[in-house]
Amino acid sequence: MNTISFKLQEDIVKTMDKLIKPLHFNNRTEFIREAIREMIWKVEAEITIKKLEKFKGAAKVHVTDAQLEKTKEKVGNQLMKEWGLK
Repeated sequence: MNTISFKLQEDIVKTMDKLIKPLHFNNRTEFIREAIREMIWKVEAEITIKKLEKFKGAAKVHVTDAQLEKTKEKVGNQLMKEWGLK
């Protein structure tokens, strides 16, 4: 792991300290790590969604809602079988 030092405003630290125990973090470091992980995930998800939006309407085949539901059910059943679920 790398060490990163930074400063935070006092009100942010006080708020963070109030949240650490109710959110079941052991210390500030764990809280900050999780906050950074969540932000990275959020930004990556937004970037992926923007990339996928470019393909909206680009399909040459039209799929009805009924076909989509049937496909989702088929895939779901296959996954449940693979995972040994009922």
